Amino acid sequence: MVTTSASGGATNQNTWRLTLPCTRAEAEAIDAGAIEIDAVLMTTELVEDDVEQWRLDAYTEDEPGPEMIAAIRALVPSAAGVEVDIQQLGDEDWIALSQAGLEPIREGRFVVHTSAHPVQLRNGERGFLIDAGQAFGTGHHGTTAGCLGMLDRLASKRFERVIDLGTGTGLLAFAARHLWPAAAVVATDIDPVAIAVTEENAGVNDVADVKLLVADGARSAEITRGGSYDLIIANILAGPLVAMAPEIAAIAAPNATIILAGLLTNQAGKVRGAYEAVGCRIEQAEERGDWTILRLTAAAVPVTDAVSDDTGRENWARDI
Repeated sequence: MVTTSASGGATNQNTWRLTLPCTRAEAEAIDAGAIEIDAVLMTTELVEDDVEQWRLDAYTEDEPGPEMIAAIRALVPSAAGVEVDIQQLGDEDWIALSQAGLEPIREGRFVVHTSAHPVQLRNGERGFLIDAGQAFGTGHHGTTAGCLGMLDRLASKRFERVIDLGTGTGLLAFAARHLWPAAAVVATDIDPVAIAVTEENAGVNDVADVKLLVADGARSAEITRGGSYDLIIANILAGPLVAMAPEIAAIAAPNATIILAGLLTNQAGKVRGAYEAVGCRIEQAEERGDWTILRLTAAAVPVTDAVSDDTGRENWARDI
């Protein structure tokens, strides 16, 4: 099993690779959007079902200096004292290396694959080509795959306004666009790189009519201007999900469906409590390994909350 995330970018010229052992918990805790490291990160399960036998590889276009090495080390405390394996790959294709273990996945009608593993779609399937690169969310992580499955099971419902908060690669927004072609779909991320990646992925996968927005949480006026949302997807991390509970409730239409992911199972109670406190009702909790995906129903009466963009971040939007 391989999971891939990234921050920054590397090229296929004179690429360097740093390698350290890690644990599964460390691998799954890496949040590409929050890491200021100019490298592509790949975590690999070395021994099936052995939570201690994982590896972290970092690909970078410049020879790694002490600061880079220290930043990579900080991601895997279990490797303290282990010498970093540093290799120059020359003109080898680092993208092919990073994609090698990412086999296609199938979740309901959705098939997600990389360039290294093209697929033959079956009748009724919708395929998405999502290469690992500069944003999180290839579909191979349990949280993203779980969200895809949950969306697929909601296909018979009708949604008019959908938002994917923390879209990463755009995959979940693309799935929503496929399931509800008449809906208005918005995809946001705090990271401009993720929005650029989403735009590129939309072109590759022939996805149109998704509004892309750089925004911090749900506070942007661009998010709230069109009204409330009857489907909200937030595949982020437990801490931000807890902090965002009031603002997510504030943009939810009465009885809206909310899907939350990116939380470890041992964090689910805290997340549930935060959303129950703002009137949401838990409908389903699905476990994927150490991770939990929650489906909630928003309060029947809209939650009032001041929602404004006060981050000082320059927000921008575009339609694809």
